[in-house]
Amino acid sequence: MSGATTSRISAGQQRARTRAGTSEAPWVRYTLLTIALGFLLLFLVLPLAAVATEALRKGFGAYLEALKEPDAWAAIRLTLITAAIAVPLNLVFGVCAAWAIAKYEFRGKSFLTTLVDLPFSVSPVVAGLVYVLLFGAHGWLGPWLQEHNIKIIFAVPGIVLATVFVTFPFIARELIPLMQAQGTEEEQAAIVLGATGWQTFWHVTLPNIKWGLLYGVILCNARAMGEFGAVSVVSGHIRGQTNTIPLHVEILYNEYQSVAAFAVASLLALLALVTLVIKSIAEWQSERELNASADLPPERPLGGYAQPAGTTTVASTSPATR
Repeated sequence: MSGATTSRISAGQQRARTRAGTSEAPWVRYTLLTIALGFLLLFLVLPLAAVATEALRKGFGAYLEALKEPDAWAAIRLTLITAAIAVPLNLVFGVCAAWAIAKYEFRGKSFLTTLVDLPFSVSPVVAGLVYVLLFGAHGWLGPWLQEHNIKIIFAVPGIVLATVFVTFPFIARELIPLMQAQGTEEEQAAIVLGATGWQTFWHVTLPNIKWGLLYGVILCNARAMGEFGAVSVVSGHIRGQTNTIPLHVEILYNEYQSVAAFAVASLLALLALVTLVIKSIAEWQSERELNASADLPPERPLGGYAQPAGTTTVASTSPATR
């Protein structure tokens, strides 16, 4: 009797642990949660609170004055222009690279995947120096550019090129594993039903990757606006002309204008918070659609290509049916 009771107790404990999502003891879970929350508090919440406190140290009026200063507006405008150019370019590249890597088999595929990851392993400062070597006044293409009155280094084109380089893996890296996991069955079915390549992309592929694509665009935009190393090398630090928000913050802090520096830096902190919110919404919506798709019958998958009315699916194309 006691053995049966012990067995029932053990089974009840096991079910409770299963519902909790882990087989570890409660103190292990609480310890891990405490460490994670303490780490976030120390390295995320406190720095953000320090930025906000220092930015408002002399009052809200001084905060607004720092943001209304002409050089600050020039830095904000240049940052937005750079992101507005770099993100769409990376969007096109990311979708094309992910499509090629995930949907096709070709020689050099692993090498292309390695090149996509290159900016993750190369220092942004090194990337900036490479552009100086290529397009600088004494670089490989510098004399030709000077003859044709084309300025890239210490100008907006150089800032855009450096930003594109450091941000182009983000969208591709979000889409490649997602598209590989989805396979090519739905695209092949759409083509069999008469869809063109463009129709297949819009009606089959894009609905399946839209949340991953949105997440990649969010990360790419956040990195484009916050990039410092590569942009610092190619910008020339010309106030009011080639300074982005991070470079403007550095100049203000070096000039001991700490309130103004933290006021402008608070814009980047606000961008980080907005990025986290949008990321959470995208993940929640993606999980919601996945759950809805799991509840549908197998013959009507969510986001699949709609079969034209009046047609029938051909399961076999043997000579007898042709």
